Amino acid sequence: MYKPSRRSFIASGAAVTAFGFDLRPAQAAVRELKISRTTQTHSVCPYCAVGCSVVIHTLGDKAKNVKPAVVHIEGDPESPINRGTLCPKGASLKEFVNSPNRITKPMYRAPGSSEWKTIGWEEALDKMAALVKKTRDAGFTPKDDKGRTVNRLDNIAMIGGCTDANEVNFLLSKFRYALGILPYENQARL
Repeated sequence: MYKPSRRSFIASGAAVTAFGFDLRPAQAAVRELKISRTTQTHSVCPYCAVGCSVVIHTLGDKAKNVKPAVVHIEGDPESPINRGTLCPKGASLKEFVNSPNRITKPMYRAPGSSEWKTIGWEEALDKMAALVKKTRDAGFTPKDDKGRTVNRLDNIAMIGGCTDANEVNFLLSKFRYALGILPYENQARL
């Protein structure tokens, strides 16, 4: 029976074979990154006003019957804002995206009810539009106490997000001006 010494075992190429097994395929598989066959999507971290850029790596070939899976999220090294780094909250984005508790469909709770039910996007948008119209009709002020035209709405407030693009924030401002909404808060401060 052959009993190799430690020196002869290492000299015999143990890095390539071990106990008669060829390790080259295993070593090649280890070198392949988990993001090697993913689709990359650039986005913005949703947590704070810094607006760090992220790269989302998704597995799935975009076929109709394939549900894509987010396998990795990292800071975008091309971003002048964060240069590829993320804070602890940004580093946890993958867990946020893949959480089973994450709400991905509109939910509605009827007045007086304690139960939430899932509704479609069309129904949700119709309900929101109806509520905005009802609230606007109830609180719209065409003229102030001195008879000046003000066309303002004080009973609705609007907030915008720091992760929205400038174009989205511009459209939000146009929308609120069209409705006459004065109370407005946005981290972008348009």
